[in-house]
Amino acid sequence: MSARMIAVLVLLAICSQALASDPSPLQDFCVAIKDTETPVFVNGKFCKNPNYTTADDFFFSGLDKPGDTSNPVGSKVTPVNVMQLPGLNTLGISLVRIDYAPYGLNPPHTHPRATEVLVVLEGTLYVGFVTSNPENRLFTKVLNKGDVFVFPEGLIHFQFNVGHTNAVAFAGLSSQNPGTITIANAVFGSKPPIKDDVLAKAFQVDKKVIDYLQAQFWMDNN
Repeated sequence: MSARMIAVLVLLAICSQALASDPSPLQDFCVAIKDTETPVFVNGKFCKNPNYTTADDFFFSGLDKPGDTSNPVGSKVTPVNVMQLPGLNTLGISLVRIDYAPYGLNPPHTHPRATEVLVVLEGTLYVGFVTSNPENRLFTKVLNKGDVFVFPEGLIHFQFNVGHTNAVAFAGLSSQNPGTITIANAVFGSKPPIKDDVLAKAFQVDKKVIDYLQAQFWMDNN
């Protein structure tokens, strides 16, 4: 083999390593098992000059303060993503604090770029997520203080405070900017609005129902 060919092969190997990354999920989830005999195997921002970087670029203060839940859904999400904490850029992780009034709801929503793992600090939450078509399976659990639940990337999920007192949860997300799509807000509160003919057909209801829903104020609790 010529020296030129060897150089080409080395360059290709280096490039393949440089371009390698975790693949995007090919399904809703893949639950891990210890039995190795019966598994199913399934294969920004500009950067600040490092010379000017300080400890404050990696610091955020304020998650000890409760969010204002005096809104129609009774919850408030306080995010700490790359917009609030610049040091998160390129690190693929972020955090939120979620406060819930009694019977407060973090409405059905998705994070198009992140899996979420949530831990309850105070209160009792009814949580769940729905898988993709065609099964649309609902997975739910009632969580108490210290309990943890995972919402797979991109799936519709929610949290509802079923207790008589305030609840607090923290969640980590596998993206510096996970994004949030609140289902009701996106469908009925889009700007400009989706034609009521489209939504009436999709939901199999009278257009008057759609017109009523589109006339509501859709609260963003983020």
